[in-house]
Amino acid sequence: MSDSEPWYKDGLRFECQCCGRCCTGEPGYVWVSQDDINALAAEMKISPVVFELAFVHFVSSFKRSLKERKNGDCVLLDEKKRCCKAYNSRPMQCRTWPFWSDNIYSQESWNLTAALCPGCNKGKVHTKEEIEEQRDKWNP
Repeated sequence: MSDSEPWYKDGLRFECQCCGRCCTGEPGYVWVSQDDINALAAEMKISPVVFELAFVHFVSSFKRSLKERKNGDCVLLDEKKRCCKAYNSRPMQCRTWPFWSDNIYSQESWNLTAALCPGCNKGKVHTKEEIEEQRDKWNP
């Protein structure tokens, strides 16, 4: 392997298992853009205004995040199915998981992510190009 090739040059396997682990736990932020809000609202068959009032809060004058339940779970997590209520339109932050820079930085960081996420190392092989495209879409 040359120095210019990433450790994941042959790709990585990932397939969401709808376990809900990435939607639960400690408080945090799931950043949403207006495009995310529009898509989520459309999938849930409500207006963007109604969606935003019900599911979004302002973190600052220009940053919005999905609300969380008191236990830290994302407000869009279906508690019985353990999957997002609007899975097909989930926010960019969620769609690009687990191919975030911190998770793919090294084999060790990927292994730590895989220890928490049962979808890592399962399912379809995502090519180096696909991984880097996802990484570049979500780089907070």
